[in-house]
Amino acid sequence: MGSVQEFFEGLPGRVDADRIAGMNNTYVFEIDGAGTWTVAIADGQITVSEGAGDADCTFSASAESFEKIVSGEQNPTTAYMTGKLKIKGDMGAAMKLQKLF
Repeated sequence: MGSVQEFFEGLPGRVDADRIAGMNNTYVFEIDGAGTWTVAIADGQITVSEGAGDADCTFSASAESFEKIVSGEQNPTTAYMTGKLKIKGDMGAAMKLQKLF
């Protein structure tokens, strides 16, 4: 696993379209020390852009916590419960994101 930026740049190529078929949600990831990205999922396609946009759900975490979550070292639910991952907005949309990881 490389940097947070590399994770977001490579995300569209790593997600199987079948896993996100029927999803239509937009997420903002605010990663302290790394940046902010908007991830839009629509009809099996993922679009990633730098910066914040309109979103169903916003995730906030430190770069260290985020890297542990995406590498599988940290359970996202545990990170949320212990305050290492903050979620604002539609919790239903947040739960759908588990399909990606």
